[in-house]
Amino acid sequence: MEKEEKTAVVTKYARHEKDTGSTEVQVAILTARIQQLTGHMATNRHDFHTQHGLVKMVGKRRRLLAYLMDENVERYRNLIKQLGLRK
Repeated sequence: MEKEEKTAVVTKYARHEKDTGSTEVQVAILTARIQQLTGHMATNRHDFHTQHGLVKMVGKRRRLLAYLMDENVERYRNLIKQLGLRK
């Protein structure tokens, strides 16, 4: 992920001006990385090291979303709607 892409994601999902590490920002960054690696895995099916990292990222995102749902359901619903994670 390029620095410009990451900065754009952080500014879009930040809760305030200097926010770089809130749950929403972390989930958004992980989602962007997961989408990028999913595309990589489509062309490189036998890249098992990347596959392992991808599975770990999905698990971390799931745990962060569970935490956010426990803390504030409204923020959770808003985030998954913006990211398009649930159908």
